[in-house]
Amino acid sequence: MDQTNRTSVSHFVLLGISTYPEEQIPFFLLFLLMYAINISGNFVIITLIISDAHLHIPMYIFLSNLALADICFTSTTVPKMLQNIFSPTKAISYMGCLAQTYFFICFAAMENFLLAVMAYDRYIAICHPFHYPMILTRIRCAQIVGVCHVLSHLHALLHTLLMGRLVFCEENRILHFFCDLYPLMQISCSSTRLNTLMIHTEGVIVINVALAFIIASYACIISVVVQIPSAKGKWRTFSTCGSHLTVVAIFYGTLTWVYFRPLSTYSVIKGRIVTVMYTVLTPMLNPFIYSLRNADVKGAFRKWMSRIRTSFFG
Repeated sequence: MDQTNRTSVSHFVLLGISTYPEEQIPFFLLFLLMYAINISGNFVIITLIISDAHLHIPMYIFLSNLALADICFTSTTVPKMLQNIFSPTKAISYMGCLAQTYFFICFAAMENFLLAVMAYDRYIAICHPFHYPMILTRIRCAQIVGVCHVLSHLHALLHTLLMGRLVFCEENRILHFFCDLYPLMQISCSSTRLNTLMIHTEGVIVINVALAFIIASYACIISVVVQIPSAKGKWRTFSTCGSHLTVVAIFYGTLTWVYFRPLSTYSVIKGRIVTVMYTVLTPMLNPFIYSLRNADVKGAFRKWMSRIRTSFFG
């Protein structure tokens, strides 16, 4: 029998960040502002990289893809959350919920893989600088990004299909602002053992392989940096990695706290707060983290603003 026929609910109710009416408007304004900053900031990063020929190198090609993934990642959840704040029903259809789950997992995985690729880029640039142009050609970069896309979609498809096999009876209220895995599993009236197993095996492998790759890359980078005789040279070389390390720490720290723990210990309130950090806050901060610590991006931004002023004011 088809799974959706055995599921008695046709839609879910997303209860959101807070159920208190007096908090709805402040939350709406806060998340609308964060979403606007996220979209505009990442759009500016993409525009700068496309428009400035000096940024057409692997490091910034990967950064532009990360910015695009951030836009899609946040757009999967925040617009629906903003709509539901003033919606009397706060409903999302069964298929819409599965679609949201799919794209959320896909773009989260995409960010995971791109962070690993960006660590590899820094490793080649610092440890093998003379071979950098030959190793990371434009074709190779396109192939790497393509593999990241394929792996992300396969990862999302697996967990979405497993979610689709669950049975939902009368309870359809999700204690979250989007269709996340654990909140959905908590209201299912069928066994979630296979879903939990795959999160703690395949999901852990996907995250840990990328994280191990990042750690190995930076271990090699550190081994090269410590051999640089001057303190200034060490700082200048390693400072190119500072932005990436900041994003890695926030992303993996929050992701691990939410998902890689037993379902029985999952806290709805804490889960929502931490989820906001990596679904809304981190994508919003990424453009600032990378631009404020990057002279090339700041230089491209100044030239871009100068062109805009010249176009409008002569």
